[in-house]
Amino acid sequence: MANILDRDIFGAFCRHTHAELAGAASGPLAGLTFAAKDIYDVAGHKTGFGSPDWLATHDAASATAPVVQRLLAAGAHMAGKTHTDELTYSLYGENAHYGTPVNVNAPGRIPGGSSSGSAAAVAAALVDFALGSDTGGSVRAPASFCGIYGMRPTHGRIPLAGACPLAASFDTVGWFARDAALLERVGRVLLADAAAAPQPASLLLARDAFALAGEAVTKALQPALERLAALLGTPRPVTVAAEGLPQWFEVFRVLQGAEVWAQHGAWVTRVKPALGPGVRQRMQWAATVTASDAAPARQKREEIAHRMHALLDSNAVLVLPTLPGIAPFRNAPPAASEEFRARALSLLCIAGIARLPQVSLPLAKLDGCPLGLSIIAASGNDTMLLELARRLEC
Repeated sequence: MANILDRDIFGAFCRHTHAELAGAASGPLAGLTFAAKDIYDVAGHKTGFGSPDWLATHDAASATAPVVQRLLAAGAHMAGKTHTDELTYSLYGENAHYGTPVNVNAPGRIPGGSSSGSAAAVAAALVDFALGSDTGGSVRAPASFCGIYGMRPTHGRIPLAGACPLAASFDTVGWFARDAALLERVGRVLLADAAAAPQPASLLLARDAFALAGEAVTKALQPALERLAALLGTPRPVTVAAEGLPQWFEVFRVLQGAEVWAQHGAWVTRVKPALGPGVRQRMQWAATVTASDAAPARQKREEIAHRMHALLDSNAVLVLPTLPGIAPFRNAPPAASEEFRARALSLLCIAGIARLPQVSLPLAKLDGCPLGLSIIAASGNDTMLLELARRLEC
């Protein structure tokens, strides 16, 4: 295979941490190529984490991340490492140091982050599938923006050893593909799960999530919603968050900030990295989150998780917009970016807080740009979602 860097005209792949690995001669993913977000270790190579200062202050990895090894053992060939937002602490994909990968399905607009390069590489057909990671929405958001499939699994189901952490109680592996059948094939390998999936028993419609997304998004998603209803029956409207989804976002924001600073505060204080816009402000804010801030948020998180467990019991599926709109234009004003980010994370935080699996489905467009519809299931029902995504594509 030709070096991926020679074919990458979209700014998806890292030049500074390039690593290519051959897969096994046979296996369920034999003959396929994939990319890995530059948070995953490859033995003998440095992991950049989207930050020149991180790259300069860390040694080469001594071992390859288990999740990468699983894919290689299944026969897939790793073509290279892809760009990420700085320290993965963003949702837009605009890295101040390494640039913004091209969103081929929405020209002039962001690809989304922090798994920006992986999403861009899949959308541009540079590889068959790609590894990302998802803490607050870093697979689901770029999947929606770029018009591809994106999966966030149940928290803790796939090992994250050998991956740079952001906020451990939210961090998950994630992956992208252009078709649902391949998304499921990759998922079966990563989840190490070949068992038959349970059948969805009912469909729930998150009316507060659709209300937050707005009329234009709801209308654009209606045909996709009707396809889903044709498979699972008329959806039953439910209110996910009686107190309002923005309140759930605040729970997520506080807990994420506390974990980010606990994980990286000492390094930031010692190295004083030249953080880019947005990331710098969020890191400064994270430093102010106290234990007394985090304690009630942690309790509220468990209440939310309990509610979602009850809501999704008996193999129910919840449907909602992945995001409240299409990809914003590149270099948007900071105020507009933060407003959209807050609304987006009010939708994305549901699965993260409750540790649930979610798939973003590229089944709609708005103003000519991709728009994702999402399905969420109970913890452990990952393959149920993957099979449902495949059925919807047929």
